[in-house]
Amino acid sequence: MKNLQNDAHYLQLLKEIKKKVRTAQLRALQKVNKTLIKLYWDIGKMIVEKQEALGWGKSVVENLAEDLQKAFPGIRGFSAANLWRMRNFYVTYSNNEFLAILSREISWSHNVAILEKCSDNTERRFYMEMSRKFGWSYRVLLNQIANQTFQKYLTSQTNFDKTVSPQYRKQAALAVKDDYLFDFLEIGESHSEHELERRLLDHIRQFLIEMGGYFAFVGNQFRLEIDDDEFFIDLLLYHRALRCLVAVELKVGKFKPEYAGKMQFYLSVLDDRFKLPDENPSIGIIICQHKNRTIVEYTLRDVNRPIGISTYSVQKELPAKLRDYFPSAEEFAEKLKNIFPEA
Repeated sequence: MKNLQNDAHYLQLLKEIKKKVRTAQLRALQKVNKTLIKLYWDIGKMIVEKQEALGWGKSVVENLAEDLQKAFPGIRGFSAANLWRMRNFYVTYSNNEFLAILSREISWSHNVAILEKCSDNTERRFYMEMSRKFGWSYRVLLNQIANQTFQKYLTSQTNFDKTVSPQYRKQAALAVKDDYLFDFLEIGESHSEHELERRLLDHIRQFLIEMGGYFAFVGNQFRLEIDDDEFFIDLLLYHRALRCLVAVELKVGKFKPEYAGKMQFYLSVLDDRFKLPDENPSIGIIICQHKNRTIVEYTLRDVNRPIGISTYSVQKELPAKLRDYFPSAEEFAEKLKNIFPEA
């Protein structure tokens, strides 16, 4: 048998076949998942309809669980608790066709977590879309819900509406959170910027997950040389969906307006000297321990480079303070529209 391991045409053929096999495997899994979700939907619907028509109470679920487990021994999913979830699943989405369809794009475990841990359908839709778009695992989804990622995106402070092209504005809205949780760093409240950066590099995988989908690490203390002067960007990332460089500056303490001026300088240099011809303009994220939201609004008002101002915390605590800045109904709808145009 002829050895073709070094034949370029053979290697290309192998690559294409492997890609097709993986695609077929993924489609098969997706089809199985959609079938399962449809089955659970139908079971929930049947339970609800019989309860309404015949006045049955809770006992019907207990009886069904016992009899179904006898009829299908070894098949998981027919416990009383799961049958109640099927019923609630149908009741919650029966009047929302869009979410009913979207729910089939994610696993049952994802659906259960979103159904039980989110307070309304708008929030549920957000986590469904994000799980589907970024392929969040079940554990990542739980972490995102616990960290109030939905609220953090809706309250984020950026100037992307006027500095990012409409084509990429929706994706840019998902690139910056209002607050990042770095509880994986095992670091005290009192620390230096150097220590913060070093710990983030030691936990780069968790850091990129917390930053959100599509981020890739490029380098730290990224050097910019202008004539005889040197400047260093704390962290340089790349956003695959936006196809642009992302400069991240870490600041211990409170946000100061002059930070935005320095970030504009960095972005100008990156676009002029490092951006590839087919890439989009760079964006900047300034992450501070604290910020005055009014000062941030004034700072970003006349900034002509895309910049987001965020905060970070190192201890797991729900940011109740965000409630004071949650958008009005009109602003809420507009922000969602920027993320999901058909919302």
